[in-house]
Amino acid sequence: MSTRAQIAIQTGPDEWAHVYVHFDGYPSHMLNVLAHWTPADILAAEEIRQVRADALECFDPPRALVMHPEPRCDFCHTYVVEQGRWIEWRAGR
Repeated sequence: MSTRAQIAIQTGPDEWAHVYVHFDGYPSHMLNVLAHWTPADILAAEEIRQVRADALECFDPPRALVMHPEPRCDFCHTYVVEQGRWIEWRAGR
């Protein structure tokens, strides 16, 4: 069974793009491998099967990005950039 996740990237004052990640979305994996990627890299991927340190394995064709006015946790985990580093986002922080 896969651990699904999403990566929320702020693209405007009240606009967050949510990128879907299908496999290995648990924090001990994601926080290590996300350190190798910029928000721009993640946005360009649009929809990701798996994030690795050496590659973003993407769906082709990808589904469109989901936009929300704030980060949300629609799957097991959500990740955002805070003060220049990736963190696991929790509601009510």
